[in-house]
Amino acid sequence: MPIATITVQLDGAPREVAAGTTLAALMQALGHAPLAMSTAINGDFVPRAQRDRRVLQSGDVVLFFQPIVGG
Repeated sequence: MPIATITVQLDGAPREVAAGTTLAALMQALGHAPLAMSTAINGDFVPRAQRDRRVLQSGDVVLFFQPIVGG
């Protein structure tokens, strides 16, 4: 039986992922360092502590970006 997939927008491009994929799992699959990246879904910031509980939904717009720090 085929694995169910959904399509999300990842940094502006469509990407298929397995249904039930969390934001943390997607980051790991892409090789992103969790401490070096910030994340947003549908324009809302997702704190690092919530990434493993945030299950992606079809149509979600996912953005990975480097946080801006400084003074």
